[in-house]
This record gives sequence, structure tokens and C-alpha cells, in this order.
Amino acid sequence: MEAHAAHDDHSEGHMPVANSSANVNREWLGMVLFITSELMLFGSFFAAYFFIRVVQGDPWMPEGQELPIYVALANSAILFSSSATMHWALEGIKHNNRKAFKTGLVLTILLGATFFGIQISEYVHLGFLPKDSAQATVFFSLTGLHGAHVVVGLIILMVVANRAFKGHYGPEKEKHWGVEIPGLYWHFVDVMWLFVFTTLYVL
Repeated sequence: MEAHAAHDDHSEGHMPVANSSANVNREWLGMVLFITSELMLFGSFFAAYFFIRVVQGDPWMPEGQELPIYVALANSAILFSSSATMHWALEGIKHNNRKAFKTGLVLTILLGATFFGIQISEYVHLGFLPKDSAQATVFFSLTGLHGAHVVVGLIILMVVANRAFKGHYGPEKEKHWGVEIPGLYWHFVDVMWLFVFTTLYVL
């Protein structure tokens, strides 16, 4: 009879109990699953790095292909600062402080764009190309993958900022999900750079 009752529930279009009682925002869950898949993607690039590192041995990088660690360190500080401004923006809209909200968004975009611009400049002045060594290949691959995520994040944040200046969003939870979820992605980009920077420039 229980099975029959369950069948009747489905036939009437009711959602399964586990789904109807779940208090999870679908957009948030979608972003978490997307970030999880991105972690696996980065994991494959890190695996390539460590494989080459073991096969090639020290030094990392080859002589004549040194990396500008101090430039990268300063650039890292710029990117990590953007996580703070993104958090400021989110707290701004949560407390209906639209000035803080918009200012935080604009600063986050400027900091992210500055980071990407410095990274491009670093590429230009490195003095070697991806084809010059296996280490150079994995360096450009890993930083390039992260750079692509920065660009995607900037595009998303510019869309959010455009809507913010049109008066969209609000302090209610259902009205600021559109800020919180892109913010989650941006924090992921920042945290992933911590691993990229430490692996390539410090280890």
C-alpha cells in the first residue's frame, strides 16, 4: 500500500519528500558543483606540474627562465584585496548600503583587471615562451587557466555592477543571491591563485 501511495504522489506531480523539504538554493548549489568541477580541472594541471617537476628535477625554473617573484607577490596582494572588496560589496547590499555595495563592486573589478593586466605584462617581459621548455609550458598553462577564470569572473562582476547601478538587488536574501553567488566564484578564483602562486613561484 505504501508503494501504491508513493506512486499516487508522483502521479499527482508532487516532488519527492527529500527534495521538497530541502532548504538549499538551487543557484548556490549549482555554483558549488561548478566550482567542484573546476577544482578537478585545476587538479589535472597541478598533476602535470608535479609530474614535470619530478621528471625534470631541479632547478625550477631552468636557468635563464627565472620568474619575477616580487612582481607576482605584489600582484597576488592586489588580487587578494579584491576578495575583501567583494565581501564589502556583499555586506553593503545585505545592509541596504548601496554606496558601499557599488563602491565595493567597482573596486573589485578594478583590482581584478589590474591583476590581469600585470599578468599580461609579466608574460611580455618574461623572456621565454611556452615552447622553450616543459617547465615554461606548464607555467603558461597553469597561469593561463587561472587568467581565463579571472576574465570570466570580471565579465560576471561587470554584469552584476551594471544591474547594481540600475537599482537591482536588495537586502532580502532572495534579492542578493545574484551578488552572493558571483562573489562565491570570485573568492574561488582568489583562493585558487594562492595555490598557483605558491606552487609556481615559491616551491
